[in-house]
This record gives sequence, structure tokens and C-alpha cells, in this order.
Amino acid sequence: MSEAAQLLAAARTRLILDQPFLGALVLRLPLVAADPRWCRTAASDARRLYYNPRWIESLSSSQVQFALAHEALHCALGHFARCGHRVRSRWDLACDFAINPLLVEQGLSPPPNAAVLDLYAGMAAEEIYPCISDDLDQETLDQHLYGESGGQGGGQDGERAPAPPAADEMERLAQQWQRHLAAAAQRAQEAGKLGGALSRLVTGALQAELPWRTLLAQYLSATARHDYSYARPSRREGEMILPSLRSAQAELCVALDVSGSVADAELAQFVSELDAIRGALPARVKLFACDAALAPGSPWLFEPWQPLTPPGELKGGGGTDFAPVFEWIAREGVHPDALLYFTDAQGVFPPAAPDYPVLWLVKGRATVPWGRRIQLN
Repeated sequence: MSEAAQLLAAARTRLILDQPFLGALVLRLPLVAADPRWCRTAASDARRLYYNPRWIESLSSSQVQFALAHEALHCALGHFARCGHRVRSRWDLACDFAINPLLVEQGLSPPPNAAVLDLYAGMAAEEIYPCISDDLDQETLDQHLYGESGGQGGGQDGERAPAPPAADEMERLAQQWQRHLAAAAQRAQEAGKLGGALSRLVTGALQAELPWRTLLAQYLSATARHDYSYARPSRREGEMILPSLRSAQAELCVALDVSGSVADAELAQFVSELDAIRGALPARVKLFACDAALAPGSPWLFEPWQPLTPPGELKGGGGTDFAPVFEWIAREGVHPDALLYFTDAQGVFPPAAPDYPVLWLVKGRATVPWGRRIQLN
């Protein structure tokens, strides 16, 4: 076994013992010694971890652990599938800025030239990306072989990096790494070794697995009340009584945070999306606008056949208190199938959850004390 292979094996063992969450993820990546002519430090294509043996041999044990965990987190967080139409070089740097402070917080030592800025600690790559200047002269620690440039590096003898995954394989790998992430988090949590920062990271990554529109549509479809009726049909239909499927309209309460922290355009988009989803199932909606108090005239009632069109501009006076909406529902004796609250979750919550489902559609990173939280990306 080469010196580099021995260092990597020892580092993996140390991670499994000291950092079981990171260690479990690292074990999912087979290690492959790469040609130094295309692999400067380390690289990954979400299938394998490639390394430059000479670079590995130049690092301390803690730095090797950092390098392994760095590659595994890129894969587990789906960075290879989240770039979209962004500039690849800036996106890769944003991903490094998102990961590296976490690893430093776990007590690992970054290798030389690793991009670490405390300014971005706790932020997702999507949040960091617009903060990066176009003329920032900074390279990533590693090579990301899942972009358009993957597989194009070569040496003088034609040595090339592996070709990046095709689109269908990329989707399969993203789902596979989501499962690896959830399994590693569960095992580490059971062992009491999933720290706060990593726990928040995992929660955010797993919540972002589906777009919020899909999650909302799935939930509202589940609340639709379909049942079989054995009521006697018309005499013209004969003597035999067969069950027929009947749908009762859903009763929804929808609250909009108009305190000013959520933009008018975003409120309008949410109402439009909800109206489109509502077209697939009969639902009567009571629409609330609230900051620290209910807006005058709120709530407004919309029957299933009426489009959701809030009257006039919804302007708040600042401050956010969620209680007025819940107090109105309790006072009026309303029993909704669900309450949907569109907000940034920066406000005063009621002390206890009500006896009906509550969905918080949250813009930003704030948490909620109870109810189902759906992240708006």
C-alpha cells in the first residue's frame, strides 16, 4: 500500500470514530489514485473520489480528513445537481465557501489555499453565489468533475479526467446521495454525534429535496375529502345501489405575512401559485392578511369557483405577530382542513399548536416551533 493510500485509510478510520456522520458519507466514495497531470489536488464526479498521491502525502492527518469530508459533503448536499444556469466557476466557489467553515467548526484543519470565509458561515451555496464578485481571484480546493468542463483536463500524453455524469445519471446520483445523507444523519443522531451546525445543514438539504409547489400540491391533494356514497340514486337509474365517489370541498385558511419583510411580488406569486393548485381540487379559502394585527376587512372568503384576488394593496405597518390569525379562527369556531401561512417566520408565535394542520411556507432560514415547515427556494 502506498503512503498516500495509508494516509487516506487512516483518515477515513479517524472520521468514522470521531465524526460518524462525515465518516459514513466518506465511505460512500471509492478512492481512486489519479494522474497528477489532470488532478492537481483532489476531485469528485459524485461517483468516486480521485486524488493526487503527491498532494495527499504533503498534508497532515487532519488536513486529509478535511479533504475527504469536503468531497463527500459536495456529493451529499447535491452540489453537482444544483448549479442550474449559474456560472460554473462561481458556483463551485460558492459551494466551497458553504462547506469549508462547517468542517473547520468540526475541528478539522483546512489544507493550504482552501477557501474559508467566516462571513459565509451557515449560508447555503445559493445564498453565497450572488455575493461573490466576478473578479474574485480565488480557486476551489478541488476539481468538480460534474460540470460542463468535467473530463476536459488533460496532460501532454492525453491523460484526461473522467467524463461528467450524463443528465439521467446525475438525477439518479442526486437521489442516491439524498438517501446516503438521511441514513448517515440518522445513525449519527442516534449516537448523539450530530452537532448543531451539521444538523441544520442536513435538515435544510433534506427539506429542499422537492420544490415547494410540489410539496404544497401533494399536501393539498391529501386533504381533499373523497369518499364513497351509498345514497339511493334516482329511480331512473334502476334498483341496484352501487357506491359512487363523491368529493367534498376542502376548507382552507391562508394567511399572508404583510409586515414588509416579504416583498409584494412574492406575495402575489404565492397567491397565484396557490390559485393554480386550487384549480385541481374544490377548496373554499379564507384569506388573511396580517402583520401585528389583522388587516382591515380580513379575512376575505373565496368560493371554489372564485379566483383568489386579494382586494387592493396588502400593506402592513411593521412587526409580525402570528397569533391574530389563530385567535380569529378559534373565536369564530372555524375548523379548517389546513392553515397555510406564507411568511419569513420572523415573529411571535402562539405558545401551542392548534388542533388542525398548519403549513408554514417560509422564505428564509428561520425555524418554526410546530407545524409543517416548507422551504421556499
